[in-house]
Amino acid sequence: MLEQKAIVYEKAVLIGVMNRQQNEERVKEYLDELEFLTYTAGGEVCKRFVQRMELPNPKTYIGSGKMEEVEAYVDANEIGSVIFDDELSPAQQRNIEKQLRCKILDRTSLILDIFAQRAQTSYARTQVELAQYEYLLPRLTGLWTHLERQKGGIGMRGPGETEIETDRRIVRDRISLLKKKLLKIDRQMETQRGNRGALVRVALVGYTNVGKSTLMNVISKSDVFAENKLFATLDTTVRKVVIGNLPFLLSDTVGFIRKLPTQLVESFKSTLDEVREADLLLHVVDISHPNFEEHIDSVRKILDEIGCADKKTIMVFNKIDQYTHDTIDADDLITERTKKHFTIEEWKRTWMQKLGDSAIFISALNKENLEEFRKRVYAEVRDIHVSRFPYNNFLYPQNLDEY
Repeated sequence: MLEQKAIVYEKAVLIGVMNRQQNEERVKEYLDELEFLTYTAGGEVCKRFVQRMELPNPKTYIGSGKMEEVEAYVDANEIGSVIFDDELSPAQQRNIEKQLRCKILDRTSLILDIFAQRAQTSYARTQVELAQYEYLLPRLTGLWTHLERQKGGIGMRGPGETEIETDRRIVRDRISLLKKKLLKIDRQMETQRGNRGALVRVALVGYTNVGKSTLMNVISKSDVFAENKLFATLDTTVRKVVIGNLPFLLSDTVGFIRKLPTQLVESFKSTLDEVREADLLLHVVDISHPNFEEHIDSVRKILDEIGCADKKTIMVFNKIDQYTHDTIDADDLITERTKKHFTIEEWKRTWMQKLGDSAIFISALNKENLEEFRKRVYAEVRDIHVSRFPYNNFLYPQNLDEY
């Protein structure tokens, strides 16, 4: 029997900055997410460095003392990558790389690298390549030594590997060519969307890794790739779904994330068109995540950017089977009761109460409360369909239980 090769993770170090806007708890959460991104890209985080400073150093992002501390650790532990939580300027990246003599990545380049790994179709690969070139263009002067070593690992996938001799003019030409290619595919996809007829369109949206693909698989009985890593799904999947005898189209879209690179938002415009053209959004939320409210805000911000903030939306609070909360002993008179002590029932009595019927609590993995979910989606899709085709009113009962 063949032995399975063990996965070798590249050693990495994370660096973040704490200021008035970001307290210790917030920085820890951001670095937790950055660590998950690093793991998704194939890295193992060995240490985190955090510096308290009001503004990042314009030359090296962190101060000289902290930089020497990082340098000593990198040299002593054979670290392959140093990853910063915020986007570095081209000058900062060059200066840091010169001092640390290893790969320097920021959150943007790390996310681009994960997208390069995950892109399966020609369309997704073209989108990612365009985003990579637009990110690399201002950094070309510092790219040559960075890529001379021809190493593999985090941040080394993509156009730069075989384009060491490329100058700015050639890169701009490539960007222009990719944009034309995407424009052509966009027109083809627009035609495909037009050919779907007048079926009601429903789109799954949400933060990355909240269970959208798992829910897609359960509802549509399809086999969309899903795993516990960030950005498991890049390509939009569209399936025809029938609840009762009411058909509609359900699409699974790329997950959102805080500080989503602007290059990706632009290059994945057509993917987001599925969201723009949807009649109903299912905003999936991982309620087991301690900061799920911030995730909701991040998704709403991106929806607002693409002009979808006012669309009819059902909030689907997923992973209720994994939800945990802190408890306070009855004789504890010191501990202040906060949101982390709320049960799901108590959450339902907060701002969620205003959502009314537009909030559903489920576990897609364990198929909990899915019947209630199906009824709610059916009712909403039926209303949209009947408003579009009033003469079909008698075909679809108002309640799913009437079937």
